[in-house]
Amino acid sequence: MRVLPMAIAALIAASSVSVSTPAMADTDQLVASICDYVKSNDKNRLRKKLKESRVKLRNVYSGISCDGNSLLRTAYVANAADVGEFIAKRLSATELGAAEADGKTIEAWAEANGHGGSPITAAIKERLSGAGGESDE
Repeated sequence: MRVLPMAIAALIAASSVSVSTPAMADTDQLVASICDYVKSNDKNRLRKKLKESRVKLRNVYSGISCDGNSLLRTAYVANAADVGEFIAKRLSATELGAAEADGKTIEAWAEANGHGGSPITAAIKERLSGAGGESDE
């Protein structure tokens, strides 16, 4: 009599493992695509990928790392001003003002690395000052 519940439990456990593997592969592919679009300054394809995946940038920003950098830092390094401004306008002021993995805020990092005059930095400062009036997507 105890064999049936154990068999059902084993079946459920086995099916949950096999279901999570493709989901992880999809997530890895999504992150890789997002990073590629940021590096290539392709705002339209980034927006399309986020929309197709039904993902809001502000919900996943902190969990995405491209070559060890956040999405905004990746945009700075790749001189991807259009995508960087897009990302900055989609994040909350709290997220933009938070310290990243190295303990620096994105604004402090940008100033320290010679990106103070970048349009991305201007968008971040505008968002931090509360003037970011663009709607969520």
